[in-house]
Amino acid sequence: MYLSSCFLANLGLSDTLKIADIVGIPLPWPQATPPAGWLKCNGQAFDKNAFPKLAQVYPSGVLPDLRGEFIRGWDDGRGVDSNRNLLSSQGDAIRNITGFVSGVYVGFDGYSGAFYDTGSRNSISPGSTIVAQLNDDFAFDASRVVPTANENRPRNIAFNYIVRAA
Repeated sequence: MYLSSCFLANLGLSDTLKIADIVGIPLPWPQATPPAGWLKCNGQAFDKNAFPKLAQVYPSGVLPDLRGEFIRGWDDGRGVDSNRNLLSSQGDAIRNITGFVSGVYVGFDGYSGAFYDTGSRNSISPGSTIVAQLNDDFAFDASRVVPTANENRPRNIAFNYIVRAA
């Protein structure tokens, strides 16, 4: 079975590329059920004896689970996403946002979320003998309430990733 010449032309490939040549390469598929001879990338184990070419690509005998994920190019020493291994997964995150306010001298009932108190002191109002504890330093740190990283990760469109099994 050969890929269509129109599809190959769009990819800039020769018309001699066979489907058998792309065993193990995840391809986005717009339907829930893969075509015959293809498997979903859903973390499933496969029979390495039944699919020896696929076993060369995935020697563990387990396909990656790409459900709800997007594929990111491997860093391979570039330094953009260092310390990652091929086929490793990574959670969602945003860049961290921090801030700090000092000298504010207010009393308040509490704080929550990304805000936290970094300092307080006792204070006596003029003409009073009542000691009040006032917060004078506040900070903001988004990592207290959301996953953060050194980058923002994108939204995505859902496709079913499949691989040719042979």
